[in-house]
Parts: sequence; structure tokens; C-alpha cells
Amino acid sequence: DTETTGTEPMDAELVGMSFSDAENRAYYVPVPAEREEVLKIVNEFRPLFENEKSMKVGQNIKYDMIILQNYGVQVKGKLFDTMLAHYVLQPELRHNMDYLAEIYLHYQTIHIDELIGARGKNQKNMRDLSPEDVYRYACEDADVTLKLKNVLEKELKKQGAEHLFYEIEMPLVPVLVNIESNGVLLDTEALKQSSQHFTVRLQEIEKEIYEMAGETFNISSAKQVGEVLFDKLKIVEKAKKTKTGQYVTSEEVLQSYRSKHDIIGKILEYRGLKKLLSTYIDALPQLINPRTGRIHTSFNQAVTATGRLSSSNPNLQNIPIRDEDGKEIRKAFIPDTGCEFFSADYSQIELRIMAHLSEDKNMIDAFLSGHDIHAATAAKIYKIDINDVTADMRRKAKTANFGIIYGISVFGLAERMGVSRQEAKELIDGYFETYPQVKEYMDKSIQVARENGYVETIFHRKRFLPDINSRNGVVRGYAERNAINAPIQGSAADIIKVAISHARTPESRLWVGKQLVAGTLNSPITLFNLQSESNRSNPFQIQFAHQNIRRPHCRIFFIHQSCQKESIPKPSLLTY
Repeated sequence: DTETTGTEPMDAELVGMSFSDAENRAYYVPVPAEREEVLKIVNEFRPLFENEKSMKVGQNIKYDMIILQNYGVQVKGKLFDTMLAHYVLQPELRHNMDYLAEIYLHYQTIHIDELIGARGKNQKNMRDLSPEDVYRYACEDADVTLKLKNVLEKELKKQGAEHLFYEIEMPLVPVLVNIESNGVLLDTEALKQSSQHFTVRLQEIEKEIYEMAGETFNISSAKQVGEVLFDKLKIVEKAKKTKTGQYVTSEEVLQSYRSKHDIIGKILEYRGLKKLLSTYIDALPQLINPRTGRIHTSFNQAVTATGRLSSSNPNLQNIPIRDEDGKEIRKAFIPDTGCEFFSADYSQIELRIMAHLSEDKNMIDAFLSGHDIHAATAAKIYKIDINDVTADMRRKAKTANFGIIYGISVFGLAERMGVSRQEAKELIDGYFETYPQVKEYMDKSIQVARENGYVETIFHRKRFLPDINSRNGVVRGYAERNAINAPIQGSAADIIKVAISHARTPESRLWVGKQLVAGTLNSPITLFNLQSESNRSNPFQIQFAHQNIRRPHCRIFFIHQSCQKESIPKPSLLTY
């Protein structure tokens, strides 16, 4: 365990290191503030950290590995993270060490605020304390972590979760360490220009809204927006209200009223632009690390119940991708000098997983034919030739593909597509007539969840659903949708984790240029920083790398659409 001056590993300085090699025995090694002196002490332990034959155990070990990497140490060898072990076992519970110690060891740990105080401007950091004040806390961390490892590894075996933990989650840790440490460059001048452009647009939209409303008001105030829309303009007779009597003006509600008045679209556009400005355009430059000159996000492995990675400080997964405003922000992320970004994405991965899990012949044939899956779905639903499918038909089929398999209702589909409930019902009926085994799979998933209390991904990641037998219809319905959704989303998450881990191995031949610098900016997208010279002089290198990723010996899932170009057998929709 490492003791540091802060919670952000790229900013924090090392204060001390604690070790435990047997239960109830631990050691603490304090380090001084001067970096040169710290390096001398850390280098004494380098052979231990870089020994590939010894297992390293930690609680949120990624943090400690980044801290040590800041001092030139690459932690090597097999890893065991107690936080991730518990996440695999109980994804929706808390995973902090204090909680785990109480649950598994029946032990109450020393809390950090007992040493440095509660959060706030007067909170200290570990550097402000003497080693005598820190060592008990630090040694306890190491000792408790080792004890938790000894308990959790048995639980992993008992629950059949060893493969998921050792082969998918843990190999991803050193990859994320490199991704986060490398960071990504930002074109601050481009963002500055975007800020000016967006600000002018906001002012123009603001004027349009005031003209439509016939008065000025605070567009950022939900209360005032509600009063203008529902008291003055009366766009609907019975508007939704909160318990306190205030009108509900959330994005979801306003989207449902969009056709009622042009002002709704303008308010939504205003909100969207303002969010982009405050969350990204104006905020990102402030997050550049002064030491590295880069943005360093954190990819969290133990947050989402589905197994997906999440991003924080800053969140790079929520940047819009489809509209021009979002693309403007994404253009501000730039590669290193002499390098280019290379991105790879699985095509329609969740629909392909549904086809694989349901074994629906029609859906599998639609993918194997090489046709656009949404156009193929529209052709089957409307019983026409695929060449006669219109853009509107394809749009409706696409909405159906991504909505129906997650249990969307007739009402929900009608709202999303902007059609009558009768048309939505006919579309759903036609969908299940086209893909009958998809319906069977959905029903079976719910039944399995009711019997077991959980569902599983292809890699046996569990999603527990305690409300699946609830008497409350709304609560039960939500759990039923998760029973259908979780195996698909979770399997997609597992597959991309495998791909990210193996993309950095020597046998994958993906080291054409520099290291992997950022990952899953919008899952499941993986970004690489490749030397542009090699790309131009020998484009076959990129092609070879791409082909090698798909080959079975790399143990990465490949998709049949890609396999058609190669003489690779097609035993199922997903092969590895």
C-alpha cells in the first residue's frame, strides 16, 4: 500500500510504503519530501516491485502502480486486487476496504479522517503527519488487504469466478495504468475558439427563446422555465409536477413535448450547449496536469453493475459523438507530435451477442449475409426486398433493434419513434415474428433470473436481481429488463476488456508505434497512438495488426462480418 499526499495519482506525491508478507505482520517505510531522496529509497525496493515471479496484492492496486510508475518503477508479476475481487463477486455493493474488513473479517479499521480530519479546506494530508502518526494506519492497510485476499480468493473459486477475475479483470489493470499515465494531449487554442463560438451561439438562442416566450427569464431555472411553458404558453393542459408543486422540466419530459411548441427545441439546444461549455470546453483546459501537460482521466473498473468501464476526472465517455458540437470537442484531443490516432470498434456488438445468445437463425443469417442489420431487419418486418427499404423504415427498425431486445414497451417505443401506439405494437409484433428465438431468449432470461436471483454474461459475470420477484409491478419490470439487458451489455463489456488487454501484448503485433494512450473514449472504442511515419511507409503494418487481432490464437473475439474476408471457419457468431 502507498501513502500519498492526495487521491489523484498523477498529482500525488509518495509519503510512505507499507508491506505485509504474512497475516498480522506488516512494515511501514516513510519517505522524505525531496524527490531525489524518495527515488533513492524507492530504488531499494525496485527488485521487489519488478520481480515477475512474486504476486503483488493490493486494494485498488492500480492507484499504487501509477504512484510507483511516477517514480520510474514498473510493478510486474501476477496481481491480486481485493477491490476488484469483491466487485466480481458482488458488483452492486461497496468495495472500499473499511466495508470489506467489516463484512469478511468482522474488523473495524482506522478511518483516514481520524488522521487527517474530515473533508474540507482544513483537511490535512499524509505529508503533514509524522511517521509515528501514520505507521499504524499504513501497516493495518497492508495487513487487512492480505487477509482479505486470503478470504476472497476462496470465494472466487467457490462462485466459479476465477476465470473472470484472473483472465479478464486483472490483466486489464496494467493496461489502464499505462493508459492513465500516458494521458492525452489537448489543443487548448482550438477549445478557446470553440468557447467563443459557442458563447455567441448561446446568446443568439437566448434571444430566440425570449422572443418566443414574449419575455425574459432565467433559462437555467427549472422553476421559471416551467412557469413560462405551462402557465403562460400553456403548451399542455396537465403538466407533470413535483411533490412540491413545481413543474417538471427535465430533458426527458421536454423531449416528449418537443412537437408542442418550437420553444422546447430551443430550450433543449440551449441546455445542451451550456452543458458542453461548462463540462468540457471551459473545464478541460483547467484539468491539464501541469507536470505532464496532458489530460489524465481515470478508468474505473469497479463502478458499473454491468462490467463496463466508467471514466471520471474528467469523464471522457459522455462527450457527444453524433452531432457537430460533440465532434468539435473531440477534435481538441490531439496525438503526440509525429503520431496519429487509430481507433477500432466492434460493429453492432450487442446485437451480435443477442444473435449468439438467442441462436435466432434469422438474425444470424442477417449478419452472415453481410447486409446492414437494420436494413435487413426492416426488410423482414415489412416483408419487402432489402433494396426497397427506405431511410424511414431503416430508422424504425434500428430503434426496434436497440429498444425491443431491452424490453421496451409499446408506449415507450411509440414515444421514442414519434408514432402511434398501434404502429409501435405492429412493429414489435413484426419484430418477434421475424426473430422468434429472440423472444424466447428474453422470456428465458427472466425465468432464469426468477429461479436463480441473477443472470450471467458469456464469461459468467453475475448481475444479481433481488427485485425480480417483487410484488411491485414497476420495480419488478425494471428487474426484468435488466435480466434481458445485463447478459448482453455485460458480455460486450467483457469482450472489449479482453480486446484491450490483448491489444498490448507482443503477439498481437499492435505495437506499430507508441503505447496505447487512451481507451474507450466512447466504449467500446479503443484509441491508439501510432507513429505516422510507419503508417505511411508501410500501411501493411496496420492491416497486419488489424488482421492479427481477429485471429483465434490471440484469444480475441472476432465478428463474422470481418471473417468473410478470410478463410476462417464460422462455427458460431462469436468465436475466440
